[in-house]
Amino acid sequence: QLVESGGGLVQAGGSLRLSCAASGRTFSNYAMGWFRQAPGKEREFVAAISGGSRGTYYADSVKGRFTISRDNAKNTVALQMNSLKPEDTAVYYCAARILVATIDPRNYNYWGQGTQVTVSS
Repeated sequence: QLVESGGGLVQAGGSLRLSCAASGRTFSNYAMGWFRQAPGKEREFVAAISGGSRGTYYADSVKGRFTISRDNAKNTVALQMNSLKPEDTAVYYCAARILVATIDPRNYNYWGQGTQVTVSS
């Protein structure tokens, strides 16, 4: 089970930190990803991190502004979002898949319920 938190309303240029708490004892075996979906658009990749934190991956649109991290001792993954833009407005989802991080949402087996991020101009 994945549970996201930390969404909200922020002005452009501001920051938010999303968190995803996972249940289970083998969290470190799972790659974790963040995806987002804006109204009328397909779900898109934002960032991902491998199980051992050896690899992180970002969409070009967020590179340099967002940072993904994980704490395997606490079974959590975070997305620090800085310099937010109105186009970052979306529902953000946390997802998990075994071992290898990918950017394709179809490869993820477990999903959270999503948290709304709204960036005002």
